[in-house]
Amino acid sequence: MTKGFDCSTPLTAQTAAAFFKDGYEFVARYLVPSGYKALTKSEANIISTAGLQIVSVYETTASRALGGRSAGLADGATALQVAAAVGQPVGSCIYFAVDFDAVDGQLPTVIAYIRAASEATPGFYTGVYGSYKVIEAVRAAGACSRFWQTYAWSRGSKSAFLNLYQYQNDMTAHGISVDYDESYGNEGWWQIGASPVTNSLSAKDANLIIPFLAAGYNATAYPAARAEFHRLANELRKASSQPEE
Repeated sequence: MTKGFDCSTPLTAQTAAAFFKDGYEFVARYLVPSGYKALTKSEANIISTAGLQIVSVYETTASRALGGRSAGLADGATALQVAAAVGQPVGSCIYFAVDFDAVDGQLPTVIAYIRAASEATPGFYTGVYGSYKVIEAVRAAGACSRFWQTYAWSRGSKSAFLNLYQYQNDMTAHGISVDYDESYGNEGWWQIGASPVTNSLSAKDANLIIPFLAAGYNATAYPAARAEFHRLANELRKASSQPEE
Protein backbone atom coordinates (compact mmCIF):
# COMPACT_ATOMS: atom_id res chain seq x y z
CA MET A 1 0.00 0.00 0.00
CA THR A 2 1.27 3.46 -0.89
CA LYS A 3 -0.11 6.86 0.05
CA GLY A 4 -1.10 9.68 -2.25
CA PHE A 5 -3.56 12.47 -2.77
CA ASP A 6 -5.70 14.12 -5.40
CA CYS A 7 -6.24 17.82 -5.92
CA SER A 8 -7.70 20.36 -8.33
CA THR A 9 -4.89 22.86 -7.67
CA PRO A 10 -1.87 22.60 -9.98
CA LEU A 11 1.32 21.70 -8.14
CA THR A 12 4.38 23.92 -8.13
CA ALA A 13 7.91 22.61 -7.79
CA GLN A 14 7.81 23.61 -4.13
CA THR A 15 4.52 21.89 -3.27
CA ALA A 16 5.37 18.75 -5.25
CA ALA A 17 8.70 18.47 -3.45
CA ALA A 18 7.03 19.02 -0.07
CA PHE A 19 4.51 16.25 -0.63
CA PHE A 20 7.23 13.88 -1.80
CA LYS A 21 9.28 14.69 1.31
CA ASP A 22 6.23 13.82 3.42
CA GLY A 23 6.21 10.32 1.94
CA TYR A 24 3.51 10.70 -0.69
CA GLU A 25 4.17 8.63 -3.80
CA PHE A 26 1.45 9.75 -6.20
CA VAL A 27 -0.95 12.55 -7.02
CA ALA A 28 -4.14 12.33 -9.05
CA ARG A 29 -4.65 15.28 -11.38
CA TYR A 30 -7.28 16.23 -13.95
CA LEU A 31 -6.74 15.20 -17.55
CA VAL A 32 -9.09 17.81 -19.02
CA PRO A 33 -8.54 20.18 -21.95
CA SER A 34 -8.85 23.50 -20.11
CA GLY A 35 -9.79 25.24 -16.88
CA TYR A 36 -8.13 25.97 -13.57
CA LYS A 37 -7.77 22.30 -12.61
CA ALA A 38 -6.28 21.02 -15.88
CA LEU A 39 -2.97 19.17 -15.81
CA THR A 40 -0.45 20.68 -18.21
CA LYS A 41 2.74 19.28 -19.67
CA SER A 42 4.83 21.69 -17.61
CA GLU A 43 3.12 20.56 -14.41
CA ALA A 44 3.53 16.91 -15.39
CA ASN A 45 7.26 17.59 -15.73
CA ILE A 46 7.31 19.29 -12.31
CA ILE A 47 5.51 16.37 -10.66
CA SER A 48 7.73 13.80 -12.33
CA THR A 49 10.92 15.67 -11.43
CA ALA A 50 9.80 15.76 -7.79
CA GLY A 51 9.52 11.96 -7.83
CA LEU A 52 5.74 11.65 -7.64
CA GLN A 53 3.71 9.36 -9.89
CA ILE A 54 0.70 10.82 -11.75
CA VAL A 55 -2.79 9.33 -11.80
CA SER A 56 -4.88 10.80 -14.62
CA VAL A 57 -8.58 11.40 -14.02
CA TYR A 58 -11.03 12.83 -16.53
CA GLU A 59 -13.88 14.87 -15.06
CA THR A 60 -15.61 17.92 -16.49
CA THR A 61 -18.81 17.86 -14.44
CA ALA A 62 -19.77 15.56 -11.56
CA SER A 63 -22.69 13.90 -13.34
CA ARG A 64 -21.22 13.78 -16.86
CA ALA A 65 -21.52 9.97 -16.89
CA LEU A 66 -25.29 10.36 -17.14
CA GLY A 67 -24.66 11.34 -20.74
CA GLY A 68 -24.20 7.64 -21.42
CA ARG A 69 -22.50 6.18 -24.45
CA SER A 70 -22.32 9.34 -26.57
CA ALA A 71 -20.72 11.27 -23.71
CA GLY A 72 -18.26 8.44 -23.07
CA LEU A 73 -17.15 8.36 -26.70
CA ALA A 74 -16.70 12.14 -26.76
CA ASP A 75 -14.86 12.28 -23.42
CA GLY A 76 -12.62 9.37 -24.33
CA ALA A 77 -11.61 11.07 -27.56
CA THR A 78 -10.86 14.30 -25.69
CA ALA A 79 -8.92 12.47 -22.98
CA LEU A 80 -6.83 10.78 -25.67
CA GLN A 81 -5.88 14.15 -27.15
CA VAL A 82 -5.05 15.67 -23.77
CA ALA A 83 -2.98 12.64 -22.76
CA ALA A 84 -0.82 13.14 -25.85
CA ALA A 85 -0.50 16.86 -25.15
CA VAL A 86 0.71 16.42 -21.56
CA GLY A 87 3.04 13.52 -22.33
CA GLN A 88 1.11 10.65 -20.74
CA PRO A 89 2.52 7.41 -22.15
CA VAL A 90 0.50 4.72 -23.84
CA GLY A 91 0.07 1.74 -21.53
CA SER A 92 -0.87 3.85 -18.50
CA CYS A 93 -4.42 4.44 -17.24
CA ILE A 94 -7.07 7.13 -17.63
CA TYR A 95 -9.75 7.13 -14.93
CA PHE A 96 -13.20 8.56 -15.68
CA ALA A 97 -15.08 10.05 -12.76
CA VAL A 98 -18.61 9.27 -11.58
CA ASP A 99 -18.57 11.93 -8.91
CA PHE A 100 -22.07 11.66 -7.44
CA ASP A 101 -24.27 9.27 -5.49
CA ALA A 102 -25.51 7.14 -8.39
CA VAL A 103 -28.67 5.14 -7.75
CA ASP A 104 -29.59 1.74 -9.19
CA GLY A 105 -31.61 3.14 -12.06
CA GLN A 106 -28.65 5.23 -13.27
CA LEU A 107 -26.11 2.43 -13.30
CA PRO A 108 -26.81 1.12 -16.83
CA THR A 109 -26.17 4.61 -18.19
CA VAL A 110 -23.00 4.95 -16.12
CA ILE A 111 -21.77 1.58 -17.38
CA ALA A 112 -22.46 2.62 -20.98
CA TYR A 113 -20.43 5.79 -20.40
CA ILE A 114 -17.41 3.95 -18.99
CA ARG A 115 -17.54 1.24 -21.67
CA ALA A 116 -17.61 3.87 -24.42
CA ALA A 117 -14.76 5.84 -22.83
CA SER A 118 -12.74 2.64 -22.81
CA GLU A 119 -13.47 2.03 -26.48
CA ALA A 120 -12.36 5.57 -27.32
CA THR A 121 -8.98 5.32 -25.56
CA PRO A 122 -7.08 2.53 -27.34
CA GLY A 123 -3.63 1.90 -25.96
CA PHE A 124 -4.59 3.00 -22.46
CA TYR A 125 -6.10 1.13 -19.56
CA THR A 126 -9.44 2.56 -18.50
CA GLY A 127 -10.48 3.13 -14.91
CA VAL A 128 -13.54 4.37 -13.07
CA TYR A 129 -13.73 6.60 -10.00
CA GLY A 130 -16.89 6.38 -7.94
CA SER A 131 -18.79 4.98 -5.01
CA TYR A 132 -18.90 1.35 -3.92
CA LYS A 133 -22.12 0.80 -5.88
CA VAL A 134 -20.60 2.28 -9.05
CA ILE A 135 -17.36 0.33 -8.73
CA GLU A 136 -19.15 -2.97 -8.18
CA ALA A 137 -21.56 -2.44 -11.07
CA VAL A 138 -18.91 -1.32 -13.57
CA ARG A 139 -16.64 -4.23 -12.71
CA ALA A 140 -19.47 -6.77 -12.95
CA ALA A 141 -20.23 -5.42 -16.42
CA GLY A 142 -16.59 -5.69 -17.50
CA ALA A 143 -16.61 -2.08 -18.70
CA CYS A 144 -13.05 -1.27 -17.55
CA SER A 145 -10.08 -2.80 -15.75
CA ARG A 146 -8.98 -0.29 -13.08
CA PHE A 147 -10.99 0.82 -10.05
CA TRP A 148 -10.72 3.86 -7.78
CA GLN A 149 -13.33 3.94 -5.04
CA THR A 150 -14.23 6.91 -2.89
CA TYR A 151 -15.53 6.41 0.62
CA ALA A 152 -18.11 9.08 -0.15
CA TRP A 153 -21.58 7.62 -0.78
CA SER A 154 -20.18 4.13 -0.10
CA ARG A 155 -21.92 3.81 3.28
CA GLY A 156 -19.06 1.93 4.89
CA SER A 157 -18.60 -0.66 2.13
CA LYS A 158 -15.28 -1.18 0.35
CA SER A 159 -14.69 -3.27 -2.77
CA ALA A 160 -12.20 -6.13 -2.58
CA PHE A 161 -10.43 -5.54 -5.89
CA LEU A 162 -9.46 -1.85 -5.79
CA ASN A 163 -6.41 -0.23 -7.31
CA LEU A 164 -7.01 3.08 -5.51
CA TYR A 165 -9.10 4.17 -2.53
CA GLN A 166 -9.99 7.73 -1.55
CA TYR A 167 -10.49 7.71 2.21
CA GLN A 168 -10.69 11.38 3.24
CA ASN A 169 -11.86 14.55 1.50
CA ASP A 170 -11.45 18.31 1.89
CA MET A 171 -8.18 18.42 3.79
CA THR A 172 -5.51 21.12 3.60
CA ALA A 173 -1.82 20.34 3.16
CA HIS A 174 1.01 22.61 2.04
CA GLY A 175 -1.46 25.41 1.45
CA ILE A 176 -3.80 23.60 -0.95
CA SER A 177 -7.02 21.58 -0.65
CA VAL A 178 -6.49 17.84 -1.10
CA ASP A 179 -8.23 14.49 -0.77
CA TYR A 180 -6.24 11.57 0.61
CA ASP A 181 -5.85 8.27 -1.23
CA GLU A 182 -4.03 4.97 -0.95
CA SER A 183 -3.09 2.50 -3.66
CA TYR A 184 -2.77 -1.26 -3.89
CA GLY A 185 -0.97 -1.93 -7.19
CA ASN A 186 -1.62 -1.90 -10.95
CA GLU A 187 -2.84 1.68 -10.72
CA GLY A 188 -1.67 2.63 -14.20
CA TRP A 189 0.08 5.76 -12.95
CA TRP A 190 2.90 7.40 -14.88
CA GLN A 191 5.77 9.87 -15.02
CA ILE A 192 7.28 11.90 -17.83
CA GLY A 193 10.15 9.94 -19.36
CA ALA A 194 9.38 6.67 -17.60
CA SER A 195 7.59 3.53 -18.66
CA PRO A 196 4.11 3.32 -17.10
CA VAL A 197 3.88 1.23 -13.95
CA THR A 198 1.09 -1.18 -14.78
CA ASN A 199 0.40 -4.81 -15.51
CA SER A 200 -0.20 -6.22 -18.97
CA LEU A 201 -1.92 -9.48 -17.99
CA SER A 202 -5.56 -9.37 -19.03
CA ALA A 203 -8.37 -10.98 -17.08
CA LYS A 204 -9.17 -13.06 -20.17
CA ASP A 205 -5.66 -14.55 -20.30
CA ALA A 206 -5.55 -15.13 -16.54
CA ASN A 207 -8.86 -16.97 -16.67
CA LEU A 208 -7.53 -19.23 -19.43
CA ILE A 209 -4.63 -20.27 -17.17
CA ILE A 210 -6.49 -20.65 -13.86
CA PRO A 211 -8.41 -23.82 -14.89
CA PHE A 212 -5.09 -25.64 -15.37
CA LEU A 213 -4.15 -24.73 -11.81
CA ALA A 214 -7.58 -25.89 -10.67
CA ALA A 215 -6.99 -29.23 -12.36
CA GLY A 216 -3.72 -29.60 -10.47
CA TYR A 217 -5.49 -28.66 -7.25
CA ASN A 218 -8.13 -31.36 -7.80
CA ALA A 219 -5.55 -33.97 -8.79
CA THR A 220 -3.70 -33.92 -5.48
CA ALA A 221 -4.72 -34.65 -1.92
CA TYR A 222 -1.64 -33.02 -0.34
CA PRO A 223 -2.62 -29.86 1.57
CA ALA A 224 0.66 -28.08 0.82
CA ALA A 225 0.32 -28.69 -2.91
CA ARG A 226 -3.30 -27.58 -2.90
CA ALA A 227 -2.34 -24.42 -1.03
CA GLU A 228 0.29 -23.64 -3.64
CA PHE A 229 -2.10 -24.12 -6.57
CA HIS A 230 -4.58 -21.87 -4.78
CA ARG A 231 -1.92 -19.22 -4.15
CA LEU A 232 -0.79 -19.21 -7.78
CA ALA A 233 -4.37 -18.82 -9.01
CA ASN A 234 -4.83 -15.83 -6.72
CA GLU A 235 -1.57 -14.31 -7.94
CA LEU A 236 -2.96 -14.47 -11.48
CA ARG A 237 -6.21 -12.88 -10.29
CA LYS A 238 -4.35 -10.03 -8.61
CA ALA A 239 -2.10 -9.48 -11.62
CA SER A 240 -5.16 -9.11 -13.84
CA SER A 241 -7.05 -6.85 -11.39
CA GLN A 242 -9.54 -9.51 -10.29
CA PRO A 243 -10.58 -10.31 -6.72
CA GLU A 244 -8.92 -13.17 -4.91
CA GLU A 245 -10.92 -16.30 -4.06
